[in-house]
Amino acid sequence: MARYKHIDTQPKFLPVDLARQLLPGTFEHAVHHLVEHEIDLTPFDARFRNDATGAPAYPPGLLFKVVLAAYAHGVVSSRGIERLCREHVTFIALCGDQPPHCTTICGIREHLGRGDRAGVRRGSVVR
Repeated sequence: MARYKHIDTQPKFLPVDLARQLLPGTFEHAVHHLVEHEIDLTPFDARFRNDATGAPAYPPGLLFKVVLAAYAHGVVSSRGIERLCREHVTFIALCGDQPPHCTTICGIREHLGRGDRAGVRRGSVVR
């Protein structure tokens, strides 16, 4: 009778360098680069009033990256995006292992959807 190597599929703890999960040439890497280096997100700062009190907010760039990447993968629901941020290593890297709650994702999606009324006009966000 043939003998085969045992294939272990049990969960394992592996060290992961999150920055190396965003591979050059991928859409996620491009989104990360654009949001971090090319897009001015200061218009979103007016949305937050937690300088003295309140919990720290997620950076708008983080939420923007996660939503854009999820849409590119065909995931459009806030709960689906939250699940990606908890389970998919690329999305874990995009959100820095700080997965936002679905209501936070829904809030940024509504804010992005308002466009001109929110003070962010098409084309004015990019430098």
